[in-house]
Amino acid sequence: MDPGETPHTLQPEIKTSPEADGPDRKVSRVKGRKRKVRENDEGQAGKTKREADQESASCPMDVAPPKAKVSGRRKIASGVRTGKKRTRVPGDRKRAKFVKKYWQLDHIGRGGFGSVYAGFRKADWVPVAIKHVEDRMLPKPVSLNGKELPKEVAIMMKLAAEKDDSAGMSAPIELLEWYDLGNELILVLEKPFDSKDLHDYVVEHGSVPEWKAKLLMKQLVDAAIGLEKRQIFHRDIKLENILIDEGSSVPGVRLIDFGVSEIAEQDTIFTINCGTEDHQPPECFFQSCHSPGPTTVYQLGIVLYEMLHGAAFSTEEYLQRKLNMSSKLSEECQDFLRACWRKEPALRSTLTELQLHPWLI
Repeated sequence: MDPGETPHTLQPEIKTSPEADGPDRKVSRVKGRKRKVRENDEGQAGKTKREADQESASCPMDVAPPKAKVSGRRKIASGVRTGKKRTRVPGDRKRAKFVKKYWQLDHIGRGGFGSVYAGFRKADWVPVAIKHVEDRMLPKPVSLNGKELPKEVAIMMKLAAEKDDSAGMSAPIELLEWYDLGNELILVLEKPFDSKDLHDYVVEHGSVPEWKAKLLMKQLVDAAIGLEKRQIFHRDIKLENILIDEGSSVPGVRLIDFGVSEIAEQDTIFTINCGTEDHQPPECFFQSCHSPGPTTVYQLGIVLYEMLHGAAFSTEEYLQRKLNMSSKLSEECQDFLRACWRKEPALRSTLTELQLHPWLI
């Protein structure tokens, strides 16, 4: 927030009234390095119950572990892998095929389930991103069209197969190839040539002006609706998982990292938070559960806040009424943010309602 600027206090609603004032406190700045991630154990009792649930469904409902303390650092929360181990297959031949086809270069990122490297395809020097995931970090495989596949592979194949020409359907990054080496999974992913993630963009350029944030948010809402149509719940939409194309006068956005995503109906209830802990919606605190639609809307509001303020968001601070909204934002923009952050998920705007919000039209 600029010096001397009058803050508007952000806070959760009391039932249906989200506009009450609270104390002011400036939030911490987004740091110049990626925020760390870690995993949480779900406990043996939760593990046993979730294994039983998973026997009858390829995309089961999660079972809640003891709630982890939110610490103000952006962390990935996830349960340990359950179910039978994947069948081990000799990986030397597949690794040799990968090495023959691709150059792997510098390390460019790490998520809750793997490390990502820049690279090139040797045949035509097309840039790619190469993601390595250790076998022990992989969630239980799922069934797609009668074939058992690693979950992230299945999700990305489903996204590609059901893509059409409507707005937002091409936003997810594409999976080019994958190699199951037995002890690890390698994903070769599309990497737009002149792009960087939105977190690095904000660190480099500072807060995004409202007119540009509107252009980006309109694309993100369309992308989220595209995921919803294909029954994909990303679970971790944040600055680090959004690529922005810097080579265009109207910057385009792409969604990356489907490592904690699920194939799920919109009314599915999840009792384990597998996204960034600081970004879990209020219902995770009060009801210990959440569902795809309201969670995605809440996360889009967080992305917009961090773009506009160049500052990190924490649900814990939001619930304690310690976050401030810039008074320089238009009234329609402020209303859009409040629509994303209503405490009760049933009162939160839907993705379709956000798409039709006056601020985006």
